[in-house]
Amino acid sequence: MHVPANNAGVASADWRPTDLGEPQSWPATLRLAVDIVLNTPLPMLLVWGPRRIVVFNDAYAELAGPRHPRAPGGRVPAVWPAPLAASPATLDLAYAGEVRQLARQQLGFVRDGALASADYDLYFTPVRDGEAVGGVLCSVTPSAPLACVHAPADGLRILVVEDNLDSQYLVVEMLKAFGHEAEGVGDADNALALMAHSSYNVLFSDVSLPGMSGVDLAREALRLHPGLNVIFASGYGDALLRHVEFAHQSLQKPYELEQLQAALATISQRRPAGV
Repeated sequence: MHVPANNAGVASADWRPTDLGEPQSWPATLRLAVDIVLNTPLPMLLVWGPRRIVVFNDAYAELAGPRHPRAPGGRVPAVWPAPLAASPATLDLAYAGEVRQLARQQLGFVRDGALASADYDLYFTPVRDGEAVGGVLCSVTPSAPLACVHAPADGLRILVVEDNLDSQYLVVEMLKAFGHEAEGVGDADNALALMAHSSYNVLFSDVSLPGMSGVDLAREALRLHPGLNVIFASGYGDALLRHVEFAHQSLQKPYELEQLQAALATISQRRPAGV
């Protein structure tokens, strides 16, 4: 498929760094679906394949915030984009071949240190690749203007360790929007350096990190700060965490924001007042 150079489309982006790889290897259905996403003026995402790689357009990137990763995406996300996290069951039904609509879904995006929320109508359309469903298009139509809701100021102090800088930024900003103090680093060495002179309630770390693993980082962090709470994010299920000897919570990538909030709520509930 030829895409004119002056149009937004497959040919206008460098896909080599993404999980989709070079467009020459894509099935024709994927090329068409990506062109639809990139040329649509409304916010739209494409979820593709069994790994559920997410491609989004500039309109969605603008909606999600000025520091959201730039379009067109193309990686398995650490955190589900808000429209997809709104109803995983609906996404599953679309993957099963059903066209679905969700009316007036409240979605939240980070705006200037606050969580901006509004109602959106979501439309899920299966994209067939031969006889099977290869992916799902999700279009996002706002139902009402964004309204900022500032979170309470009695949050947790959280250190986020994530080597994917885009994911790290988004997680830190979302945690701040929910009233927590959060800092992010990309590896264990920098995490330990921060913990040497700062105290945290929570270590939220990817299991797989460059150099020292997230598990070994947590062991050392707990030696320095025995009261630290640990949450792991893993793309490999719990296989790497089965023999961990200390208390922790774990989230499977891609996790939903609500799952992270629930894990933090568990910590907040058992935290002594004023700590």
